[in-house]
Amino acid sequence: MEIEIATIGGYEEVGRQMTAVRAGDDVVIFDMGLNLSQVLIHDNVETERMHSLDLIDMGAIPDDRIMSDLEGDVQAIVPTHGHLDHIGAISKLAHRYDAPIVATPFTIELVKQQIEGEQKFGVENDLVKMDAGETMSIGDSGKVDLEFVNVTHSIIDAINPVLHTPEGAVVYGLDKRMDHTPVIGDPIDMDRFREIGREGEGVLCYIEDCTNASKKGRTPSEKVAREHLRDVLYSMEDYDGGIVATTFSSHIARVKSLVEFADDIGRQPVLLGRSMEKYSGTAERLDFVDFPTDLGMFGHRKSVDRTFKRIMNEGKENFLPVVTGHQGEPRAMLTRMARGETPYELEDGDKVVFSARVIPEPTNEGQRYQAEKLLGMQGARVYDDIHVSGHLNQEGHYEMLDALQPQHIIPAHQDMSGFSSYVNLCESEGYQMGRDLHVTRNGNLIQLVE
Repeated sequence: MEIEIATIGGYEEVGRQMTAVRAGDDVVIFDMGLNLSQVLIHDNVETERMHSLDLIDMGAIPDDRIMSDLEGDVQAIVPTHGHLDHIGAISKLAHRYDAPIVATPFTIELVKQQIEGEQKFGVENDLVKMDAGETMSIGDSGKVDLEFVNVTHSIIDAINPVLHTPEGAVVYGLDKRMDHTPVIGDPIDMDRFREIGREGEGVLCYIEDCTNASKKGRTPSEKVAREHLRDVLYSMEDYDGGIVATTFSSHIARVKSLVEFADDIGRQPVLLGRSMEKYSGTAERLDFVDFPTDLGMFGHRKSVDRTFKRIMNEGKENFLPVVTGHQGEPRAMLTRMARGETPYELEDGDKVVFSARVIPEPTNEGQRYQAEKLLGMQGARVYDDIHVSGHLNQEGHYEMLDALQPQHIIPAHQDMSGFSSYVNLCESEGYQMGRDLHVTRNGNLIQLVE
């Protein structure tokens, strides 16, 4: 059976992930993401109103025109998790394919909300839920199966999909960390990865996220970030001024910790911002997390400002607002607070807790720098980098290679300079560029089996 891989997006940048695997006449698409940086630098452009070809030209969504060179029918579109760099283009591209969108329950719900909120392209693909640990048949040959393996990441309900073919398995390894003690959900299923590496023809190809390949050691568990956050917030227990926290809205485990620790130090938590309300509300509705019944979640601008007025009237010392804006996004709640555009008044000595790192990309770095400067000008004191990454460090990469023993490797989720550390790591394990280690670009085809 012929096996061919199209590297469509995410092979020249971190973002707009999209990869297609052809096994005989059957094609499966993994991820269909947005390049958030390209959207942010066009701040006044309403991308939801733009034609997909214009979005492709501006580098916001994957250029999927290479799909016409794949001689097969798309049988499934499979997003790995709910981050926008993996699902953000589904509402703009999925209508081109007569195939269901198959994902875990939390991811499917986020995809559904995105499609309903942006109906320009009339996406009507079937939405199919599949849990980690389950398998479904792909196509009519009876020879190709899709399996979801549970992984841990900075968002709940994440998986690595595996396409089982007669030639061996294709493991799509974006995005994960090796967390054996997660705050929410099950640990990464390393036992299953090891089994896949030993079964049948083994692993034909491993497509891997290279984000932290230059970092030594292993990525800490989310429990490490939770304890760091506990220590920081408990140290503020006797402070009688304002405390504000921000983190990734999609990081439900981190939001859960913030809510719990706010209560521990005698403050009422409240979640503010559209994406904060969206992700936490969805997770609670699907029973992934159990928040206090009186927890307020407000996304609409007027509702947020009413809440800020209430906080100012009742006393900032009684509340912990958890707000959007960890990257300094211009329209996010924290940035508006820093510019003095909300009823919440920051004063000398107020604490701002960033439970997130700056995404290493110039647009984010510039916006975050500006936001922190504005906060400082209002007298706020910043607590930075209370976070652990959602991606594998070097030891995690070594462990995955040892578990899977792949015949071929394709680095992803980086630009060319970002691939170099992972290439060195793979070469130290006996792989060779141009033979079984394939560094590629967007829009290329790699023939693994003819």
